Amino acid sequence: MQAESGAVRYRLTLEYDGSRFSGWQRQAPGVVTVQGVVEQALERLCGHPVLLVGAGRTDTGVHAKGQVAHFDTTCARAPEVFVRALNVLTPPDVTVLDAAEVSAGFNARRAAWREYLYRIFARRAAPALERARVWHHPGRLDLEAMNQAAQRLVGKHDFSAFRAANCQSLTPVREVSLAELRVVGDEIHFVIRANAFLYHMVRNIVGSLVVTGRGRWSPERFDEVFHSLDRKQAGPMAPAQGLYLMRVHYADPAGNLPLS
Repeated sequence: MQAESGAVRYRLTLEYDGSRFSGWQRQAPGVVTVQGVVEQALERLCGHPVLLVGAGRTDTGVHAKGQVAHFDTTCARAPEVFVRALNVLTPPDVTVLDAAEVSAGFNARRAAWREYLYRIFARRAAPALERARVWHHPGRLDLEAMNQAAQRLVGKHDFSAFRAANCQSLTPVREVSLAELRVVGDEIHFVIRANAFLYHMVRNIVGSLVVTGRGRWSPERFDEVFHSLDRKQAGPMAPAQGLYLMRVHYADPAGNLPLS
């Protein structure tokens, strides 16, 4: 989608706590979404309706530290004005980190590689402060086995085994360039980067990785389930609150963002 004649295209980078939002994408009136509240703020600021196009359509309860979006407006302003004004007009659980004027050919969704983080809190005692932002797992997890399983995800594959039943994507094939787990204090962080994701794909993968980490599956069994293309064989879906859209990478430099 190109900017209309006379309009200027801007890129925003946003951070948000998804706890109270019904996902990113605008829905029916009365349903609170991230796209909806930012569009309302932009309309007040610009004086006309604004369509905000996000790089990733995060689900209900999912957070973001580096969501990228673009919009077109006929009320051109300095990018720093958009940052300051939007951070006044949006609720405190949404923050605009950056704004930039970009070419009319830049599209936040096109040629975007999205990187997600999933946080597993692996301490016996439940977290008091982070309970709405992590998945608490009180038992021991075998990180080596989980990493061995995760490596099976790298490359171009059919991800039907980790696809939600109501996913509307035309193809289940996705390309993953990074999938690894790291220990960070009391947490295990799963990081995955791909050219696109199926509905609930990351949370379904994490559920199966945790089954592997508990010792119920070997990495080889994880691989068998993955290549069965059968969602019924895979593990349970991990809860939403541990998932974050961390950053967006662009193969096309028109958006003036780092490529890695």
